[in-house]
Amino acid sequence: MTLLRDMCYPTPHELALAARALADERPAEVRLRQAGTSRAGQPLWVLSVAATGKARPGRDVLVVAGAHANEPVGGATALSLARRLLHDPAPRAGCGWHFLLCADPDGADLHRTPRPYSLLDYHRHFFRPPGPEQPEWAPSLLPPDRLPPETLALTALIDELRPVLQVSLHATDLGGSWVQLTRDIPGLAEPFGKSAAELRIPVENGASDAAGWPSPGPGIFVIPQPGSEDAGAFHPEDTRLSTWYHAHRYDGTTAIVEVPMWASDLVDDPAPHPDPRGALRMLAGRLGEDTARVAAVRDGIRYGPLPYEDPAAAPLLRAVDWTLALIPRITAEWTGDGAPAEATAAYVASIDAFGRRLSLRAAAMLLRVLRTQGHGSAPGLDRLVTGWCEDFAARFQARWVPVATQVEHQSRTVLAAYERLVAP
Repeated sequence: MTLLRDMCYPTPHELALAARALADERPAEVRLRQAGTSRAGQPLWVLSVAATGKARPGRDVLVVAGAHANEPVGGATALSLARRLLHDPAPRAGCGWHFLLCADPDGADLHRTPRPYSLLDYHRHFFRPPGPEQPEWAPSLLPPDRLPPETLALTALIDELRPVLQVSLHATDLGGSWVQLTRDIPGLAEPFGKSAAELRIPVENGASDAAGWPSPGPGIFVIPQPGSEDAGAFHPEDTRLSTWYHAHRYDGTTAIVEVPMWASDLVDDPAPHPDPRGALRMLAGRLGEDTARVAAVRDGIRYGPLPYEDPAAAPLLRAVDWTLALIPRITAEWTGDGAPAEATAAYVASIDAFGRRLSLRAAAMLLRVLRTQGHGSAPGLDRLVTGWCEDFAARFQARWVPVATQVEHQSRTVLAAYERLVAP
């Protein structure tokens, strides 16, 4: 696929064109259809690869790509998997495969980084919508009558397909690979770890947004029940309302597969950290200071010539404000009674990376607004974003993971999850 060889992430439009070409090439086995429409009126495309032999109810697989606008690899993985299934039909025995090519095409259009050569390049056109506007997460934050159309289309697709396995394809800017599960899939850790090792992708053993969660194997985390001591600050809402759990109505299981754009071996270091509580206090203090710098710039334009209702600025400013409001809750968790007395170096490194990306994302999105408006604060914020990106990459010794490698690891992990859960 040219897009992968050129180390370029496909846009929603390019995904649709490639999917249409595949459906035209193999019409007896492949179908492309529209499952809904985004808030801006863009089609939500589903590519389906038919089961071989007699279809068996309750055996279908749904793969969701593009749920987060800033994580573009999933669409490329979906197309690669569809082609792989056509060449090796074994996983299709009685099982149909369905790929939602981009769950948030509007957001993907706002996050324009087809060729990110550095973390700074990646953040120049960064966008990640606030939680209530994210298709998978919106049901945990909004009442049913306010859900976005992307969420309604996804839940309707789950209701139609009743998948035994739902896979959500995600990515992290810098770090390692890990998998979150709504239910354990026994045996997944072995093929997942083998793939990561072969492709030189670190396994994130202490993923920050899975802190304290049950882990049946390196890099595999099972989401705890809401309200349990393991739930942490990262998913305080009722996760059972998310689309990840919608498949549970039909005895399905959801796997969330994360792969890094830039890899860092620091998140794979199992050595005990000498003072995790002290480290977390330091990281919380730094995050608070960094956030205050961004918030000061944001407050300076709140009542100026940049109205919140400006249609070009509004999505970015909503995301900035949501991120800034989230951070105090995170820092309180790091410095509270629940902070671990013992932890690995990998866990502390993951927390470090998580904190850096929160303030950096808010600053990068705010900078996009200031630049467009020619605001006088833009040069200073530009220097801050540039410095933070350079420090982030240097601290974690970041190395680029080629798009084709990201796709290969996600594809292997999806197939391994299917084999462990469905094939037996």
